[in-house]
Amino acid sequence: MTASSDLRGHTVLVLHAHPDDEAIFTGITLRRLADAGARTVLVVATAGELGESRLPLRPGETIPERRLAELEEAAELLGVSRLVLLGRRDSGLPGWPAAEHARALTAADPLQLARQVAEIADDEGAGTIVHDDEHGIYGHPDHRAAFRIGTTAAELVGATGYRVTVDREHLHVAARDGHLVHGAARAAAVPFGRVTAEIGLAVSGSAEHLACKRAAMVAHESQIDPADVPAEDFANAYGFEWYRRSGGPGLLDALGNVHLLARVPV
Repeated sequence: MTASSDLRGHTVLVLHAHPDDEAIFTGITLRRLADAGARTVLVVATAGELGESRLPLRPGETIPERRLAELEEAAELLGVSRLVLLGRRDSGLPGWPAAEHARALTAADPLQLARQVAEIADDEGAGTIVHDDEHGIYGHPDHRAAFRIGTTAAELVGATGYRVTVDREHLHVAARDGHLVHGAARAAAVPFGRVTAEIGLAVSGSAEHLACKRAAMVAHESQIDPADVPAEDFANAYGFEWYRRSGGPGLLDALGNVHLLARVPV
């Protein structure tokens, strides 16, 4: 890990589809940006309504209420400066009828939502927008929608875009079947991630950053069992966060690149 630059005065907008995506895929990045002084704006499109709770809900509590409360806790752990909810509904896995719901993220006009995100970015002066890649990391319809929304918003405001992915070759070697994305991809019956040579940037962090990321992940206790992310193996599965950049270098590059092929054009 390389030392971060002083990023005070800069703002990054990070767009995700569901609560817990922010911790799983960008937790180290968010914490390091905050530690370097950057303002981080986390935009979450849905409340993850279709993610069944593994724990009993409190009397009168709904899954969206529980998941949003967990999101607020995780965002605080990750140093998020502002949390914005787009208010769309979870679309479910590929082929689910939930995608036809009037408020489903996949049923929304992506240009309209992109304009909404672009307005937030413009108001905040965000020169960097982070969002899912065109594969939706593992093919989830909402993640694919987050790509369309995020990439269009970045184009509208002229921001550097970073597309979130995972390095499936690295995970195959370092954490075979040890990352939550493995189970998510099986549930969606789709491939996930990209090969190493397709990825240009990998961000890592210190032991403290990894501990913070794990704490943010298990804050989503309705979805993530701490036993599924054991501390002793956590770095192998979650110690890197991977991106493909659109446009010139931006703030995430200032965090240093620990990608295996960092010195080779990719």
